[in-house]
Amino acid sequence: MEKKADIGLIGLAVMGQNLVLNMNDNGYSVAVYNRTVEKVDQFMEDAAKGRTTIYPTHSVKEFVNTLSRPRKIMLMVKAGVVVDNFIEQLLPFLEKGDLIIDGGNSHYPDTTRRTKELAKQGILYIGTGVSGGEEGARFGPSIMPGGNKEAWPLVKEIFQAIAAKVGNNVPCCDWVGEEGSGHYVKMIHNGIEYGDIQMICEAYDLLHTGLGLDHDELHEIFADWNEGELDSFLIEITRDIMKTKDEDGSPLVTKILDKAGQKGTGKWTAISSFELGVPVTLIGEAVYARMLSALKSERVEASKILKGPLRKIEGDKKQIIEDARQALYASKIVSYAQGYMLMREAAKEYNWNLNYGGIALMWRGGCIIRSVFLDNIMEAYERDKNLTNLLLDPFFVEAVQKSQEAWRRTVKRAIEAGIPMPATTSALAFYDGYRSERLPANLLQAQRDYFGAHTYERVDRPEGQFFHTNWTGTGGNVSSTTYDA
Repeated sequence: MEKKADIGLIGLAVMGQNLVLNMNDNGYSVAVYNRTVEKVDQFMEDAAKGRTTIYPTHSVKEFVNTLSRPRKIMLMVKAGVVVDNFIEQLLPFLEKGDLIIDGGNSHYPDTTRRTKELAKQGILYIGTGVSGGEEGARFGPSIMPGGNKEAWPLVKEIFQAIAAKVGNNVPCCDWVGEEGSGHYVKMIHNGIEYGDIQMICEAYDLLHTGLGLDHDELHEIFADWNEGELDSFLIEITRDIMKTKDEDGSPLVTKILDKAGQKGTGKWTAISSFELGVPVTLIGEAVYARMLSALKSERVEASKILKGPLRKIEGDKKQIIEDARQALYASKIVSYAQGYMLMREAAKEYNWNLNYGGIALMWRGGCIIRSVFLDNIMEAYERDKNLTNLLLDPFFVEAVQKSQEAWRRTVKRAIEAGIPMPATTSALAFYDGYRSERLPANLLQAQRDYFGAHTYERVDRPEGQFFHTNWTGTGGNVSSTTYDA
């Protein structure tokens, strides 16, 4: 009898190879294919050597014919046109009820489009976020599937078997929602990752540049932070980075060029926030911080011309370190609050039914932003599934209140020393704005009406009634159409 694979995977780069090995370790037979077919043989001779239930194939037709029906095909290829090209190559060999899974970092509108287009042809489609990097893919990633719900039963067992586990063996994988929601949630994950990384870098800069702590001291500090509220993968790896030495015995991190890269998901998060009108300020600042770092040659020249404080902080070291920890924790709360605000608005806009507590569970293990902190988010949505904002949950109200003075002292120290902390500072500004019953937008609306006759509402009249003032006495009383901006 001809062997048939439980699932197939196309794209044998690092993530693809490790997912195949993970699936195979969990008892599933896997067919593999790669556009550069030599990689298939290299994989079978190296990482997959001796594995009799991983089936190498050398054409799309052979690959599809090796799969059991209904066929389950996972693409781990570059986002964009490459995904569409592979779908086109696969379609002639597929039947109604077969399933295509995109496990790359695709932009969610593309996933929505593909889900709808393939449904017309009777082909099921899932766009799934996979987070955790090489190690996660190999031993248990966070998996965020969304798309055609009829497809979920076909891969639920496989995905939950290979996913990271937390608590009493609970998988960090569940159905996210309709259309592009899986990739949207992964996008938000990556945006929050941008924010977390930037805030940790800001704390590092404050303590190293400002307070003058060496990297051995910083290793101890991050190790200590990883034992408490900030216990997380990113703090853990920062701890390890601090103690890693170069060949000459100096800290390796000091030899690395301060010029950051990005792959686009943070930018997509910021763009979505503009499109949906949600103030995801912290992630936006994290993206801009990477862009600013890329201006290395300009910054070198500017440093010779533009003057400011000496970037030195004086005072009680122990207190400054503890204040920085609390500032990082409070800012982290704001970052997740903003991310969840954006997901809620997207769910309304696109008619997705998202399980917010379940999303926190999916992020609890395997992924880059995994942390004990996510348990608190899950519990917040268990208390109130219709929670408007994480900042209004009793646990987070108390947590931010407890850290607030330290947060403000840290931002003040950074500003006075000339040490940039854009993400941490924007988090505090958002917090102060969100808790303000009244903001100066009344003046803003008056200005808009003055120069553009854009109208305004009044506090002493019913909401929804718009007024225009002839501010100069010469502009007439015709008003512009109102719009949101």
